[in-house]
Amino acid sequence: MRRSVLLAILLASLLGTYTGGAEESTEEGTRGRLTFDQIFDSGSTAPSQVSWGPQGRRLSYVWEAESGKSLHLLDVTTGDSAPVLRIGDSNATGLPGLEELDAYQWSPNGDLLLLESGGDLYRLELGSGELVRMTESEAEEKIPRFSPDGTMVAFVRDWDLWVTDLRTAHLYRLTEGGEENVLLNGITDWVYWEEIWDRTTTGFWWSPDSRRIAYYQFDEREVPSYPMVDFTLGYPEVEWQKYPKAGETNPTVRVGVIDLESRQTQWLATGEEADVYLARIDWLPGSDRVAIQRLNRDQNRLDLLSCEARGGACRTLHTETSSTWVNLTHDLRFLDDGTFLWTSEASGWRKLALHDVDGGQVRQLSPDGWNVTEVNGLSGESSAIYTAHSAGELGALHRAIFRVPIAGGEPQALTTTDSWNRIELAPDGNRFVHWSSRADSPTRIVARAVGGDDAVPLPTAGRPGVEVTSLPERRFLTIPGPEGDVLPAMLMTPADLDPERRHPAIMYHYGGPNSQVVADRWSWRSRSLWHSMMVQRGYVVLMVDNRASNFFGKHGHDRAHRRFGPENLVAQRAGVDFLGSLGYVDVERVGLWGGSGGGYHTLYALLHSPGTWRAGVAFAPVTDFRLYDTIWTERYLDHPDDNPDGYRDSAPTNYAANLSDRLLIVHGTADDNVHPQNTLVMAHKLVEAGKQFEMSIHPRQKHGFRGEDLRHFYERMTEFFDRHLRSTD
Repeated sequence: MRRSVLLAILLASLLGTYTGGAEESTEEGTRGRLTFDQIFDSGSTAPSQVSWGPQGRRLSYVWEAESGKSLHLLDVTTGDSAPVLRIGDSNATGLPGLEELDAYQWSPNGDLLLLESGGDLYRLELGSGELVRMTESEAEEKIPRFSPDGTMVAFVRDWDLWVTDLRTAHLYRLTEGGEENVLLNGITDWVYWEEIWDRTTTGFWWSPDSRRIAYYQFDEREVPSYPMVDFTLGYPEVEWQKYPKAGETNPTVRVGVIDLESRQTQWLATGEEADVYLARIDWLPGSDRVAIQRLNRDQNRLDLLSCEARGGACRTLHTETSSTWVNLTHDLRFLDDGTFLWTSEASGWRKLALHDVDGGQVRQLSPDGWNVTEVNGLSGESSAIYTAHSAGELGALHRAIFRVPIAGGEPQALTTTDSWNRIELAPDGNRFVHWSSRADSPTRIVARAVGGDDAVPLPTAGRPGVEVTSLPERRFLTIPGPEGDVLPAMLMTPADLDPERRHPAIMYHYGGPNSQVVADRWSWRSRSLWHSMMVQRGYVVLMVDNRASNFFGKHGHDRAHRRFGPENLVAQRAGVDFLGSLGYVDVERVGLWGGSGGGYHTLYALLHSPGTWRAGVAFAPVTDFRLYDTIWTERYLDHPDDNPDGYRDSAPTNYAANLSDRLLIVHGTADDNVHPQNTLVMAHKLVEAGKQFEMSIHPRQKHGFRGEDLRHFYERMTEFFDRHLRSTD
């Protein structure tokens, strides 16, 4: 290697950035190889914010073309599509516009769209094309929702519920006392938003007759606070986040039903035990009862409650229990007669069943040998539509969509079963938007009728200059695992592989319970393209899912109960053994990386099996689960007081002295999910142990990096692996 190149790499490593890999990739791009510019091109590859109109005839989506970004309407009966709103610096003419579009929704009768932009609300009249500003206040309007009859919009402002009447423009406040970090009405706290509602902002629910609203009230006064610090200012600013860590005090939550006419709230009697999770809220048909899924703090008992909207009394309809934990879903669906659809993992695989009005199971609807991953909705009152995968050896590689008669009968596959499929069902259940792909076939997006063959395509695009056929092949296989089991794996090798040469390798993993990285689906995401680029540059890439992953069902997930790390470590070590068996991989030059849970498992692997990997990159890792939130952590590890050994043994901070491999830790200072405290405590322990390591800190970045910081991370990781894996020294 030339002296100038060696000097450039040394300077780049000292400065915490890397340009050598980008320059090399750019030069190789002339030969059809990926470049960083191609990986991080900001153009659209698929429509975003896809939403059905209420009658299932029109579809809306955001698309970014050369002329700019716009909101489009597609008539699925004719195939006609046209922009109706320009967004940002769009060059579209003759259209109303907004600087940004944070979210939007259709009105119940389909005559207008409710838009959220910059904390204010707008409505777009679809008949006239007129854009009308509805609010203009210093406070932000959050989670607006139409009433089912379309006459009102409720939203949260200043942590209280408000309603505006669209007929009279009259605005009034429904609740009082809302205050940030103290009392929240109609909106969740952070830990419910993250761990209960899967990052979906919610907190109130209209009754079907539009006369009442059920809503959350959170009391956060006893919840400890964590300081989020902006270090880029002359005097850093601090924003306090209410964040209950494992074993600490959760917010107190209750559910009320407010009558819009009297503006009085009826609190629902969900039980004497206050330290529980009220995890899901649904109105039953008829508007007189509310269903609540109550989960105990240990998360091993889930009760489905039916509560009177007027009197507040509750009774238990159904109960699920587990010796480990009960996974939450969004699968509950009530039929008009009060019967309901429910999924259960009691058998080890999730099954869909019909239950009667008293909660008893009537019949199982999904067949044995399949695992339901999502109930997509109802097609009228006669059929249920759900997503599932085979429970076979590599079944979780794929997802298929099925329709099953609720009265009983065999499910009908609405998609192929050997590809990755997902759908967005129209409100009437008669049509759906269908995303389908395989690892070697880019995603195709169409709108089609349930059970029909005719399809209306939605726009898709690739990355400029990226030839799909030039990307490395992804091979799916199984490798020998622990106790005679086989593990799912994905292998990528250079097209010009020399079997006589020993190549370096990179392994990527996540490793947590109910997780999956080995999947037969297409992705334009930066991680997927970066892996392809590294293969084009001579690396072998391997991914292995462990026995707690989706491939092994709920009984597999349970293997991670009360102790993180060992189950994934044995799988990743099996991956190294497999690489060694190939003959063309140098097992002395293998790297390991992952983010979040994968960052944690990277640290665990390096510290519990030193010398197995030469180098590892831990992005936003948890380093001690006493520093992570209550709901996620206690679900798997139980309360710290009940499992002190599990918390101690699972924490990489307690094994810092074992580090003997090269390590890069990366974290954002604004990460409100896995706090940067995790990385700082890990750094402190490594310094105490006299261990050398590298660290990259990104101001203002959250748990998932964006923009130039994301590119910087991948450039830095490229340089790090090149420095430690490409050389045979």
